[in-house]
Amino acid sequence: MTTPPDPMAQTGPVADDAEARVYATKARADRERRCIVSGEVVPEAGLIRFVAGPDGGVVADLARKLPGRGLWVTASREAVSLAAKKGSFSRAAKARLTAPANLADQVEALLTRRVLDGLGLARRAGDLTFGFEKAGAAITSGKVAWMIEASDGAEDGRRKILQIARRAARMPRLLGIFSGEELSLALGLGNVIHLVFLSGRGANRWTQDVERLAGFRPLMPSDWRAEP
Repeated sequence: MTTPPDPMAQTGPVADDAEARVYATKARADRERRCIVSGEVVPEAGLIRFVAGPDGGVVADLARKLPGRGLWVTASREAVSLAAKKGSFSRAAKARLTAPANLADQVEALLTRRVLDGLGLARRAGDLTFGFEKAGAAITSGKVAWMIEASDGAEDGRRKILQIARRAARMPRLLGIFSGEELSLALGLGNVIHLVFLSGRGANRWTQDVERLAGFRPLMPSDWRAEP
């Protein structure tokens, strides 16, 4: 007997395109490139791609989509600052390029915006859970990749949700660099303090941007590390 097709299964060109995008993203992350500062060959996921702009300036290409030859630098403040200071872009491109002295600050700002925008996209995709009770339940279930806590949230509430996380079979990673206002604006909601990013492909892609951002700024305030 022939099994009838599942009417809820997504097949055809749309499903094929979605699967192809997932594999393409993973393939890009797995590729290796040489950092123009250190000379080390590392996976693309840990690098920032730059290209030469039409005016001879250096342009950060965080999405890795701009045309032109890629100039790859390790995703850290030190590496990007050295590349700008020591003329690494010009040597790698074999052309005179101008890199601003504050290039690392520019990259940090772009990565920060990208991480926040990623949260907005994740909310629309249904990959986020917010609010103390719902976030705590999701953490307990072991299905959370990241806890995102507002940097200006109440210490008591943060301590309680961290205690829940420490009792969970799988403790999520913690991000605490954004204020409640920044999180609220990114999600289009009001008063966002406790937020979790559910495990899955969306979290894996977002993690790449967060880890690149970690090379430019700490992922949480220093005084949080001392909390029990």
